[in-house]
Amino acid sequence: MHGFRFIKIHKTHHLHSVKYSMMINYNHTVFVFLLLSLGIFKLGSCSENNVTVKCIQSEREALLKFKKGVNDTPAGKLSSWVGEDCCQWKGVECDNESGHVTKLNLSNPAGRHRHFDYYEELQYDAISNRNRPCDACNDPCASGAPFRRGRGCRKSSRSLLGDVNSSFSEDVNASLSGEITRFLGNLSSLTHLDLGGNYNLSTQNLDWVSSLSSLEYLYMGEVKINHTKADWLHAINMLPSLRELSLYSCELKYLPSSLTFLNLTSLRALDLSYNPFNTSINLSYYPFNTSIPQWLFNLTSLTSLDLTFSNQNGKILDSFGRLGSLKYLYLGGNNFSGSIPASIGNLSSLKELDLSYNKMNGTIPESFGQLSKLVKLYLLENSWECVITEAQLMNLTRLEEFVLTTNNRSQPLVFHVKYDWRPPFKLKILHLESCLIGPEFPKWLQVQSELTYVILKNVEIKGTIPEEWFSMISSNLTHLDLSNNQIKGNLPHQLVFPNVTKLFLQSNLFSGPIPSNISDLMPSLQYLDLSENHLYGKIPLSISKIKHLNILVLKRNNLSGELPHQWNESQKGLHVVDISYNNICGKIPSSMGFLGNLSILVLSNNNLSGEIPSSLQNCSIVSMDFGGNRLSGKLPSWIESNIFMLRLRSNLFSGTIPRKWCNLQKLRILDLAQNNLSGGIPDCLNNFTAMVGHNIVGYEPIENYTEKASIMRKGREMEYDRTLPLVTCIDLSGNNLTGGIPFEITSLTRLDTLNLSMNHLSGNIPENIGNLSLLETLDFSNNKLFGPIPESMSSLTSLVKLNLSFNNLTGRIPSGNQLQTINDATMYKGNPLLCGSPLLTKCPGDETSDDPTITSVEDKQNGDDYERIWSYASIGLGFVVGFWSVCGTILLKKSWRHRYFCFCDDIKDRIALLIALKVVHLKRKFGLEKS
Repeated sequence: MHGFRFIKIHKTHHLHSVKYSMMINYNHTVFVFLLLSLGIFKLGSCSENNVTVKCIQSEREALLKFKKGVNDTPAGKLSSWVGEDCCQWKGVECDNESGHVTKLNLSNPAGRHRHFDYYEELQYDAISNRNRPCDACNDPCASGAPFRRGRGCRKSSRSLLGDVNSSFSEDVNASLSGEITRFLGNLSSLTHLDLGGNYNLSTQNLDWVSSLSSLEYLYMGEVKINHTKADWLHAINMLPSLRELSLYSCELKYLPSSLTFLNLTSLRALDLSYNPFNTSINLSYYPFNTSIPQWLFNLTSLTSLDLTFSNQNGKILDSFGRLGSLKYLYLGGNNFSGSIPASIGNLSSLKELDLSYNKMNGTIPESFGQLSKLVKLYLLENSWECVITEAQLMNLTRLEEFVLTTNNRSQPLVFHVKYDWRPPFKLKILHLESCLIGPEFPKWLQVQSELTYVILKNVEIKGTIPEEWFSMISSNLTHLDLSNNQIKGNLPHQLVFPNVTKLFLQSNLFSGPIPSNISDLMPSLQYLDLSENHLYGKIPLSISKIKHLNILVLKRNNLSGELPHQWNESQKGLHVVDISYNNICGKIPSSMGFLGNLSILVLSNNNLSGEIPSSLQNCSIVSMDFGGNRLSGKLPSWIESNIFMLRLRSNLFSGTIPRKWCNLQKLRILDLAQNNLSGGIPDCLNNFTAMVGHNIVGYEPIENYTEKASIMRKGREMEYDRTLPLVTCIDLSGNNLTGGIPFEITSLTRLDTLNLSMNHLSGNIPENIGNLSLLETLDFSNNKLFGPIPESMSSLTSLVKLNLSFNNLTGRIPSGNQLQTINDATMYKGNPLLCGSPLLTKCPGDETSDDPTITSVEDKQNGDDYERIWSYASIGLGFVVGFWSVCGTILLKKSWRHRYFCFCDDIKDRIALLIALKVVHLKRKFGLEKS
């Protein structure tokens, strides 16, 4: 219709046509203007969204007051806290609309908490792609486990449950120090607060936390909370929106058993691990017989609970079954006892369970078989006494890590499953120790084809292990421990283990030679322990080609031949070589000097000969044991001051003891016995400062390796392993040493064994020998010592073994204290001029046991007169006191005198009456009474 009108006007009115043309131009202009206006509006909107909202001034001041109370490194996060807009400061995040601070992350990932890691070096690169970024498909960081056990990526400060929506940084900073001020409580809109890992940070209380009513995530692990009471929990209980709480290692000592009301209904993750909670209550009088607070079982939204090493004890209650949402439950490192409750089967969502390092001495219930989502099960170091059947394992279809060890020797845990039982799970990590799964290698293990980490230690396996199982797992295997069993057969010569880093086969019955191509079969080996088997043949030269080898232990076999001669610099990681108790001959190769980090070298009890190569001074040796060989030459003077044990006994060494050895300040065990050494004992032994004082100086323990050494103590050879760092010994016996015993040796107050026997020593025993108060063994026998035995020797209160026989000692044997408990005459034998107990020879002036005591007439008379005088005086004094106590009182006091005589008359009458009655009785008895 409008178009028709337009045509009609156009045809009829030309003037109107012109006007209409002008109107079209006007409308077009208006249209363009509207479009431009709309664009400008949109542009304005966009620019308005990009406008940075500055933080609230009061919150900025609160942050600055917090900064004032703590110290940070120059390059730390707080160094960026300058300028007006606190929303731009590092670690601070604000709401884009309101400007309120909502997130504050000042965590220190370098100090970030990890769970106790049972397998710190699992070679987890192959298992969990440790070095790759977190990914929901292939990395354990994304699985949601709180504070992963140090195996995958470092757990960020974002969330205990894997919340990845935060932009928190994970820069590794040094710990903040100082005290948290209450002004942080002014950040009323704060939802995330992360101060975790700042182990130098503290706060007097948590009262300021109760003001953060919007808080959802609170991480304060390792921050010292100086609460003297349990009110820290009451402050936390004021946060109704709190979802995750981490207070590990906060030195909290009080955990209240009850709350008047529970406000933490939204809590999903709770970490109170590594706190020394005071659980001194008597559980026998406690209604629930446990130290776990009852309010905890009302947190039904919990998906993660960590009470690791929190000093809990008692029994694990059935109440845990009420926490049906739990996915992660960590109760390791406490003092729990008893059995696992049957209610554990109610935790149908459970993925990880850790009850390790407790005192559990009961059973594992059949309801365990209901945990169909369980992935990781840690039951290390308890005293389980039960039988594992298919019932406990039948539905664990997702189980990947199964760790169970027991220390119950009287009634160990037994696996009792059918021979042909096929488990529903595919394990990756299996650790069974000190339980019974043998004697045959179980069929249910032979079908586990995805294993990467295997420990079957002391599980009573006998016989051989199928090579098919080895070949099935060989490509994935990184760790294999079959030690302390009775496994027979040869070592596998054809199987390839490209990823195995640790191989433990010690204490078995393996025989045959070590594979000559072991470097090709196991190129990644870091730890190889084949000790205490029946292996024979030569040590393969290819061992010196394994570049990453750290520990090599081949002791107590029947290996022969020479040591490999091709050690090289590529094996710079080799720390321990132990090939003791074999039949190795030849010389110690000088190429071992290329092993710059070699710290423990044990070649004892072989047939080695020649000298100790000087090239070994290039190593970092702290323990050298070459005892029981045929080594000769002079003692090496180049021994470094870091050495802890130097054991060269039973060899052919000659010459003198190097005076340079006086610089061995860390030396605690010096055993040079049974050699051909000559000269004197250096008089600078007081420089062995590790033998003085109470500090135990040794070397850092090495993972899975415990050095053993045989030490002559208390008259017999004793083998030490874990207690070896506690031994302090000097044994120079069986040599040709001359001169005297240096008095400086009495400065070694920590010395517990001193053996200088079977030498040619002369002179006196040092007068201050009693200073060695911890000495347990002292042997100076078979020397040329003379003079008296010092009286101070009776001060050796720890002495167990003493031998001074076959010397030229004179005088009286000291007595008293410990010397009387080791009263053995043989320890003084061969000293004809010694006298006194326990010898039969009496010292001049001593009484003999056979003759009467001879006393002079004058002494006897004087003694008798003295005794007679005292006897007469005592009698006279007693008579006077008795007489005047009774008779004098009667004479002086009339009333007492009257009563006394009345008493006498009464007694007289009573006696007369009794006599008369007795006479009558006798007359009747004998019929003398008249009728």
